[in-house]
Amino acid sequence: MKGDQGEGTEKTGADVKDSRRDRLKLALRENLKRRKSQARGRGEASASSESADASLDTAGGEKP
Repeated sequence: MKGDQGEGTEKTGADVKDSRRDRLKLALRENLKRRKSQARGRGEASASSESADASLDTAGGEKP
């Protein structure tokens, strides 16, 4: 009965490596999605601010 405590929960080294690799792969994929989303948000914000700057420059027409 002493040896029964950990028998069903033991993993081999390969199983541990595979599960770790899967967790890392998932984390990297989620990180990439988050970074792409942030980059898209920054791109849209800078594009809208550029068009706002352009409209201010052309709003006055000719210089006095």
